[in-house]
Amino acid sequence: MDILQALVLGLVEGITEFLPISSTGHLIIASQWLGMDQNAENKAFEVIIQLAAILAVTANYADKFTFRHVELWKKVILAFIPVGAVGFLFSKQIKALFSPEIVAIMFIVGGIVFLIVERFYKEERATVTLAELPQGLLITYKEERATVTDVENLSYKQALWIGIAQVFALIPGTSRAGSTIIGAMLVGLSRKASAEFSFLLALPVMLAASGYDLLKHYHEFAGESFMPLIVGFIVAFISAYIAMRLFIRFLAHFTFVAFGIYRILFGALLLLVM
Repeated sequence: MDILQALVLGLVEGITEFLPISSTGHLIIASQWLGMDQNAENKAFEVIIQLAAILAVTANYADKFTFRHVELWKKVILAFIPVGAVGFLFSKQIKALFSPEIVAIMFIVGGIVFLIVERFYKEERATVTLAELPQGLLITYKEERATVTDVENLSYKQALWIGIAQVFALIPGTSRAGSTIIGAMLVGLSRKASAEFSFLLALPVMLAASGYDLLKHYHEFAGESFMPLIVGFIVAFISAYIAMRLFIRFLAHFTFVAFGIYRILFGALLLLVM
């Protein structure tokens, strides 16, 4: 692996890991575009840049790593259990699903799901005037779909349902971030809170996955060129850190419709070029 390949893969990992567009799918496509094989050496490299993305979470949410947030982390661990159990029990079956066709199809399916959810999702409080009384008094009806706007306030039940939704991310191309965000929105979290819980939930998921791959491919690290590793790690960390912050700012003004459309178009392109 040369410096340019390491830089591109680090950038792709950092930008896509926490967005609902499947980092795995983009890494597969980027590797093929760069003429790289999915061999053990390159898989070892991907483990390293995933660890860089994990550090980006801790850097962005360092304030959450205190004893005051123990309850939040209990909910994160609870949400991790379903995907951890299913991933461990059916690892061979899950690996058998990896193919460009399935990745492309799940890109499209995920995009359609985002568009459907956004069609019916209501986050902001709407005030509807029912009647106007003398002296300017109004009778109003207030409705707020998103009952949780702060990630600290979600319930254990909501956390568990988000964890169950995350199981769908085991299908290649679905996107871990996408499945958790959709699950969070469906159980009443705001877009911002959904994204932030998805970021935090990435920690145990990625640590477990990276730890497993690290043990499996540890002997490959000795053969890696040192400089490409450093470049890929630094680029993945910086791009993931920036992508997370910009993503939260984006959600303050926009919905997930753009991501749904992107997924459909990207999946269709994959089917055409395969």
